[in-house]
Amino acid sequence: MKADRLSGVARSVVGPASFRPSPGSIPESPGVYRFRGAEGRVIYVGKAKNLRQRLNSYFADFAGLHPRTQTMLTTAVDVDWTVVGTEVEALQLEYSWIKEYDPRFNVKYRDDKSYPYLAVTMGEEFPRVQVLRGAKRKGTRYFGPYSHAWAIRETVDLLLRVFPIRSCSAGVFRRAGQIGRPCLLGYIDKCSAPCVSRVTAVEHRTLAEDFCDFMAGNTGRFMKRLEREMRQAAADQEYERAARLRDDIQALLRAMEKQAVVLGEGTDCDVIALAEDPLEAAVQVFYVRGGRIRGQRGWVVDKVEEAGPGELVEQFLLQMYGDATPEALPREVLVPVLPPDAEAVAELLSEHRKARVEIRVPQRGDKKSLMETVWRNAMESLKQHKLKRASDLTTRSKALQEVADALDLDQAPLRVECYDVSHIQGTDVVASMVVFEDGLARKSEYRRFSVRSTEGDVASIYEVISRRFKRYLEERSATGELDAEPGAEPGIDPETGRPRKFAYPPNLVVVDGGPAQAAAAQRALDELGVDDVAVCGLAKRLEEVWLPGEDLPVILPRSSEALYLLQRVRDEAHRFAITYHRSKRSKSVKESALDEVPGLGPARRQALIKHFGSVKRLREATAAQICEIPGIGPATAETIVSALKGENP
Repeated sequence: MKADRLSGVARSVVGPASFRPSPGSIPESPGVYRFRGAEGRVIYVGKAKNLRQRLNSYFADFAGLHPRTQTMLTTAVDVDWTVVGTEVEALQLEYSWIKEYDPRFNVKYRDDKSYPYLAVTMGEEFPRVQVLRGAKRKGTRYFGPYSHAWAIRETVDLLLRVFPIRSCSAGVFRRAGQIGRPCLLGYIDKCSAPCVSRVTAVEHRTLAEDFCDFMAGNTGRFMKRLEREMRQAAADQEYERAARLRDDIQALLRAMEKQAVVLGEGTDCDVIALAEDPLEAAVQVFYVRGGRIRGQRGWVVDKVEEAGPGELVEQFLLQMYGDATPEALPREVLVPVLPPDAEAVAELLSEHRKARVEIRVPQRGDKKSLMETVWRNAMESLKQHKLKRASDLTTRSKALQEVADALDLDQAPLRVECYDVSHIQGTDVVASMVVFEDGLARKSEYRRFSVRSTEGDVASIYEVISRRFKRYLEERSATGELDAEPGAEPGIDPETGRPRKFAYPPNLVVVDGGPAQAAAAQRALDELGVDDVAVCGLAKRLEEVWLPGEDLPVILPRSSEALYLLQRVRDEAHRFAITYHRSKRSKSVKESALDEVPGLGPARRQALIKHFGSVKRLREATAAQICEIPGIGPATAETIVSALKGENP
């Protein structure tokens, strides 16, 4: 931030009236404010042109507020604020805090599905074309997103006739190179077969770059080149080659037809439409590049406050483009309504893109027609989401209440932590901690433990629970809840300014196991003096719920939503523990096998694994093949072969 910030805070004991800032204490300046819950966790972040006017609106007429705003205020116990110099700085700080704290009551745009992209791995020696979902990877070029994976595969199948680049996995590619025979695509001319050196790495990369150029919209030069070659082949009476080129041209034309031309050539823009009701909103985006629709994507959002379309558009633009690369931002963003601070948002996006970004509302012509099409998609998306969401919200609320009733809890367990231990005959013992909030997995707060105890599952559960809640008590002390220094912010590390990993306790701890495991978890909490966290164990055999100190289990009906929720939590903890255990075991197996080789250091061990892919393949290699690794001579290679084959070196 360019301007100096001023900060203020108002704290409370209970209820919004008790932490209302005193008259005149809030500045009449632009800034960003935070509401915090009982554990010091930030539950809402907002910005305002006038902090006093905005914050006073929360306390002036509580009964007239939106129901979710009322819930937020009754959950909060204090509010603080930071003054900034300009509206752009307020936008930057608001986005930064939302990203950092992930507040429960802020607008969060969630993908209504996992959209596939066409990806070309240009960072590899032999680039590969494939369908990818999820987070984008460095060194990979992406096209899309598309609505369906089959749409990508149809396009790729057509383009591989003209640009026969690799589409196989790393394992298939290596095996083809080892046996000296390409896969089926190599025989039907839909792959140039770099695995068997039919083309060099440079030639294959040129094909990949041409493929990317075509997908990016530079289609004209390829069509002209193929037409010129077809006419020349016909003139030279090479009719079979001319026919193949004709078919290639038709394949490119069919691929181009799949990307509809909607605007003038050279038009790059994102078209954003919004459909909403009093509780939720759906957003659809069409990505137009070179005048063609290159992809489509959708989001849904729960409204927290009485936010109008302009506020929703503003939040969406910040969240959508906040982490995007400069290349992903278009020159023009078409929206249904301008955000309240349109100039500030445009300035912020322009700074991010390092070039001018314009935010406009289309008024007439093709752009307005396209906006109407995107809006119809958004309406349909909201309709479909509501059909799914209605049962989902009801089911989760019912499940949490059933758990509270069955375990005799004072309130529904909004935060549940589940622990599972994984090992093989007591070796490589690990444990997992998964977190569910409001009945949904919160994967950013998952944790894993390498267990020191070797005395069985009960001892492991005791150790893990002790370690987790010792950290919790340490965090409470560090954040000022246990006689810490004045001025420390609850749940926040004073040195880094970030939320602490174990600062928030669960309402319910679930352990995978029966009465012994539940008792061990309760004993760990008792010894630490933690008396406000409930404990239960879920035994796999009969799906019985065990409470500490009880002789008989709680039997939940097989069809109950409570049992289904506990099973999902337990199964997710088991999956997370197994994943960690497998990675740890795999690493230890690799290390132990090569550790037996005398004179082989970490760098050369890593080079061997990287070259051969696994210890198994290394064990099958000859001394001559091992000598190909830089830094490994004939004597060392013979030693490696002897050690891995169980012979005395």
